[in-house]
Amino acid sequence: MSTRLECTDLSGGRGSATAFRNVDLTVEAGNVLALLGPNGAGKTTLLLTLAGLLPAQGGTISVDGTRLRSGRPAAANAAGVVLVPDNRALFTTLTVEENIRVAARRNGPKPKSLLETFPALEKRWTLPAGALSGGEQQMLVMARALVQQPRVLLIDELSMGLAPLIVEDLFKTVSAIAADHKCAVILVEQHVNLALEVADNAAVLNRGRIVLRGAADELAASPELLEGAYLGILQEEVAGASAS
Repeated sequence: MSTRLECTDLSGGRGSATAFRNVDLTVEAGNVLALLGPNGAGKTTLLLTLAGLLPAQGGTISVDGTRLRSGRPAAANAAGVVLVPDNRALFTTLTVEENIRVAARRNGPKPKSLLETFPALEKRWTLPAGALSGGEQQMLVMARALVQQPRVLLIDELSMGLAPLIVEDLFKTVSAIAADHKCAVILVEQHVNLALEVADNAAVLNRGRIVLRGAADELAASPELLEGAYLGILQEEVAGASAS
């Protein structure tokens, strides 16, 4: 596997406030990284910075070895970075097809080709997005992201407001998308166990710093380490040694 996304010594926030600092992350093509941590840890701000929607305060972001210009969302998207936001941001009065079509790229996949991945949307194809259930809306958001042929897919709180069975199905889809499309996925999620089941690697962000990282299956088998990371007990150097 080749490194698809890399950020080095990355710091960022909103305005003059710093939400995270000195973050180093590497995600290979076809892999899923679960980015975990308590509320207010800086996870969403980190995703917005990777997507170019917020300027970095320091450090670098690279996709396939090419450095991205800070705070340039159009450039990040052109490089293949696609964000699935936690508020879904659908055009609720447009149909399912229209929501996908507005995101489609020239010479990219046809909107209807996304029905292979999300067959439940076929019967909703001509309905406005606002008429869909929460699970169907999240499928639509994912389809809209996938039609952009992402190299890097940033997913913020996929499970928010959804029933557990729907969440499990969506997580399986995320894993399949990473494998089939060779994109790097960063999944911000509060359902820790489910996230670790589909992820290859995981990192815990707390108080703006990565305090624990490692293979997802190893961290899933070490609940005491995860608890310490969430409670802020672990120091980064200790966590790195424990997870290795």
